[in-house]
Amino acid sequence: MVALEKLIRLSQGCYDKAGPDIGQRPPDEEDPWPDEGKVRALGLGTRHDVCASSASPRGSDDISAAASVARSGICHAFTHSGRCVSLFKTLYTNRCFHQCGYCSNASGCRERDLSYTPQELARATMALYQGNYVEGLFLSSGLGRDQDHVMEEMLEAVRLLRNVYSFKGYIHFKILPGAARHLIEEAMSYSDRVSINVEAASASLLDEISPSKDYERDILQRQRYIRDLQDKVPLPAGQTTQYVVGGAGEADLEIFQSLVREYREMGIRRAYFSSFSPLPNTHLADLPSQPGWREARLYQVDWLYRVYRFSVKEIEAAFDQNGFLRDQDPKVAVARSALDGPVDPNQASYAELIRVPGIGPRGAKRILSLRKSCTIKSAAQLASLGVRRAALSYLKLNGWAPTTLDRWCR
Repeated sequence: MVALEKLIRLSQGCYDKAGPDIGQRPPDEEDPWPDEGKVRALGLGTRHDVCASSASPRGSDDISAAASVARSGICHAFTHSGRCVSLFKTLYTNRCFHQCGYCSNASGCRERDLSYTPQELARATMALYQGNYVEGLFLSSGLGRDQDHVMEEMLEAVRLLRNVYSFKGYIHFKILPGAARHLIEEAMSYSDRVSINVEAASASLLDEISPSKDYERDILQRQRYIRDLQDKVPLPAGQTTQYVVGGAGEADLEIFQSLVREYREMGIRRAYFSSFSPLPNTHLADLPSQPGWREARLYQVDWLYRVYRFSVKEIEAAFDQNGFLRDQDPKVAVARSALDGPVDPNQASYAELIRVPGIGPRGAKRILSLRKSCTIKSAAQLASLGVRRAALSYLKLNGWAPTTLDRWCR
């Protein structure tokens, strides 16, 4: 993370010089600037939260609205292509009564308690926006002594941004475990995306890394609230969730099976994964770190299910007998199981093409389109369609297929 406290300090001048034409009120002298150490500590406190912004149709025809897509020259606008924007990513408070074994903010692990006030957070966000450092806010938090009280204060900060400062930028709001339904509803009304971390694949596994949380009541029930409320409160970028990978000794297959339930039952837009890494003075400090490739392979499996629409049974071929992924593209294992031999791009169906490593949905559609007008005879033609070189080992061109690679053997 960039030295956020430095950016706050540099952007104060930009903010104080801001005129009324950009949509925010002039700052009152009584409005506090957050302490620089606080900004740094609460920013670092989000190290476990993974985020990526998605396209959002939220907008305004009012060119005076800060970060409005209707106003040019201040920051990049949101596009329907899903271009990532820069976000001010921070905790509201690091105080928390939960005992998450991987978290340095857990009860008994913090060096000191820190928290914004709603006014501090709103003003800091606008300062960073005004300095052209960020285009939105990713707001997470510890639970303080009471999750509903902290949610109220987080909401007050977002109310100030939306209603007082006319901020129309992207907001990702992390719902706190156990939060009241009416607070979740209000958070959704102000946000482009909300999320609550499921953390583990089951209740028993959550007990291993966070024994003070109730998996069903604190997390799954809140996800259902979000799912059901979307009929009443549209959420432009949907809800997401996140897993801690490896902290509870779980197999990758357990995470995948939980992920499928999240898509089918909770209607999440997507999931994120964070490999467990022990931190000093935390409850799980003595456990080994998980390799980064494990997280990467789970993202690939998620992509096969969410984007490629492979069946659960097909994807399960990527897991070994103990339920773990190998450090290789899981699509290779799927291809070995699903394909009987080399695929002819001039005759194969879309379903066959999409199962070839190196050919994605776009490439498969381009192949189907091109072969209507000509025969595909060369690797150069395929490369021009966006097909990766790795696919050649699984294809048959002009009746010939490579035989040097043992594609079909595990």
